[in-house]
Amino acid sequence: MHDLIIRGGTIVDGTGQEPYVGDVAIDGDRIVQVGKVEGAARREIDATGQIVTPGWVDIHTHYDGQATWDALLAPSSWHGVTTAIMGNCGVGFAPVRPDAHDFLIELMEGVEDIPGSALHEGIDWQWESFPEYLDALEAKPRAIDIGTHVPHAPVRAYVLGDRCNTDYQPNADEIAEMARLVREGVEAGALGFSTSRTLLHKDLKGVHMPGTFAGSDEMLALGLSMKGLRHGVFEMVSDHLGDDDEWMWVKGFAEQTGLPVTLVATSAQAYEGNKMYNIAEEARAHGMDIRPQIAGRPTGILHGLTSNFHIFVASPTFRDKVATLPLDQRLAAMQDPANRAAILSEDSPLVRAALGAAAPSDAALATSLSPGSLLWRIFPLGEQPDYEPDREQSVAGMAEAAGVSPLEMMYDLLVREGGNELFYQPLGGYVTYNFDFFSKNMSHPNVLFGLSDGGAHCGVIADAGMPTFILTHWARDRTKGAKFPLEFLVRKLTSDTARAYGLNDRGQLRPGLLADVNVIDFEALRLFRPEAITDLPAGGKRLVQRTEGYRYTVKSGQVTFEDGKHTGALPGGLVRGGREAVILPMAAE
Repeated sequence: MHDLIIRGGTIVDGTGQEPYVGDVAIDGDRIVQVGKVEGAARREIDATGQIVTPGWVDIHTHYDGQATWDALLAPSSWHGVTTAIMGNCGVGFAPVRPDAHDFLIELMEGVEDIPGSALHEGIDWQWESFPEYLDALEAKPRAIDIGTHVPHAPVRAYVLGDRCNTDYQPNADEIAEMARLVREGVEAGALGFSTSRTLLHKDLKGVHMPGTFAGSDEMLALGLSMKGLRHGVFEMVSDHLGDDDEWMWVKGFAEQTGLPVTLVATSAQAYEGNKMYNIAEEARAHGMDIRPQIAGRPTGILHGLTSNFHIFVASPTFRDKVATLPLDQRLAAMQDPANRAAILSEDSPLVRAALGAAAPSDAALATSLSPGSLLWRIFPLGEQPDYEPDREQSVAGMAEAAGVSPLEMMYDLLVREGGNELFYQPLGGYVTYNFDFFSKNMSHPNVLFGLSDGGAHCGVIADAGMPTFILTHWARDRTKGAKFPLEFLVRKLTSDTARAYGLNDRGQLRPGLLADVNVIDFEALRLFRPEAITDLPAGGKRLVQRTEGYRYTVKSGQVTFEDGKHTGALPGGLVRGGREAVILPMAAE
């Protein structure tokens, strides 16, 4: 008798092959049979009319602090993620000297917008070295599996102290010590090393994070510390991926180690002339395991009264009379005619940017905007978000149709829905009002799906539901261009990401692999408008996005979620690199 049989579902198995109707049998934490399964089980799930997929393997999250106190790791676990990889972008909490806790918290708060008060209260700091951090993570059961990188910034801080984020250039001995710490962490089970070289990443004081200006010699030495190991991904966020020098040392690492690289480009130059696509193509042609990472849509800043940002936050009346009030009082104050008139008449840098004007003499009457105005690319989400909207759906487009000023339209939309309305501002311009650029890059076999940033950007971004968005938008709902086959998207969310990180025991529905499974009512699958909740330690606020349509999520053979509700099962743990025995063949490209 089997422990669990999932019967009669449409199996989308993670290999990229066409879906088929069949059963999945599970014993213990492993899949034992896929296809037609005879006999009985201790529990059966009727999946008729549902799709059955592997659990999602999300390679770009920031649960480094939350994983030490939270067993669920929501919202990712709500969205069918069964393995989450953190320690990205060069930030994290180990190694750490006892007197550097505050520094790493302020760094994480500045770079990833995770409330420092929650981190101070939630983290218990039972470690100093990176291996000790892994042991602390391993001691806590959870609903999903986690893995992590060794992050550059804590390593630099551990070795260089107060000089870690200055223009000091480490000497050969200091670089060697940093390399030793990286290798120590990866040998203990970290999945790789991560770094950030973007000016966007600053600590709470506005100082660029450690490693931003590290020389190529340091970068290559830390990467080469993993040479000779069976695992070790080099993850890098960089403004310089359009530069030949950066590309040369990245190729040098890949050629000398044979280890994977995953790249997140943060400059427009990297995307001009299909640069990132060409990087992926060159790497593939020369057999280098270099994988640009892309999300399923542009990262979006969320404006709203429940987020930490909107275009009126710097207006004097809002700042002095409204900003610090509870939401219900904030809403009432915003609806007061005197406050409305004052806020709409006031100038601020954010208002000027939104209008695309240098200094409007009467902001409230600005009815014509420059083509570069942000208000042409800020969109109310509504209860059922549309992330690929038309120009006419923008705040400026709605204002034009209604014959009112764009600022008046923005203001009045902010206070509707009880102040819960949120507005999507896609980063990167969204000047074409479509995702054709994403479509081209998502289709490349070397490109990895990532950048959900689960656990991070608590006040202005809510992208942890990216796997759900990718399925619903790109396989079912898109109207502005080509869609992707469901089997292609499932493969990209499962076996491709698992294989990239050497997690060869998961990512496909095959006998012998981990029983990480989603049963999904695909036609009913949907995302709700993000909402603010205050469930972090010390009452910290975060934006989360809920979903429906996940009927069951199974982790290591145990049902962890039923119709969005946690069952109480905590079969997840820490995934240590290099410990998997099952080797998957290359999925069909």
